[in-house]
Amino acid sequence: MQPKISAVGRKRNPFIEAARRVQIIKAATETVAEVGYAQASLARIAQHAGISKSVISYHFAGKDDLLEQVVTQIFDDGWALIEPRLASARTETERLHVHMEVELDYWGANRTRYLAMASIVDGHRTSDGKPRFAQKWEETVTVLQDLLSKGQENGEFRDFDPRVVAVTVRQGIEGALDQWARNPDLDLKAYTAELITLFDLAIRK
Repeated sequence: MQPKISAVGRKRNPFIEAARRVQIIKAATETVAEVGYAQASLARIAQHAGISKSVISYHFAGKDDLLEQVVTQIFDDGWALIEPRLASARTETERLHVHMEVELDYWGANRTRYLAMASIVDGHRTSDGKPRFAQKWEETVTVLQDLLSKGQENGEFRDFDPRVVAVTVRQGIEGALDQWARNPDLDLKAYTAELITLFDLAIRK
């Protein structure tokens, strides 16, 4: 297969272009984690990557496009770890444990990614001022809500409003991560164990 020719006559190697995109996304992640969403300009990201700003503009439509790709990649990688574990769990109780444990383990092993993701999600808005990634948050709550409902149906969990508990679990995870972001010495594994125990006691039948 011959590489494509761009409009300006330059051969385009898809493997090189893919590698460059990975490099730029990594540089953007590290830059946002270091200086925050507002200060992470394309010029600053380019400087961190050791490339010109025009190289970023060649691969991404702008800062919004680039940072959306950063968050999408981070979420996709995390879900790739959680999904097979959820599928192999035998009970809804086990699935709830997996959801909390694997997600918190993922972030614990990827502090830079978490700091970048949290800053982008908090700061990135649509043209009408709404959070850009609200739908992704809602999707994670829906996963929790569904497993809680199934746990009630099969008799594992007591009666409660699955939506309320799903949101509370989500906020518990986010609260743990917020504390850890502020205090990197926090024992995130111990925090996770306490969180799991707390919800076990709260919802079991």
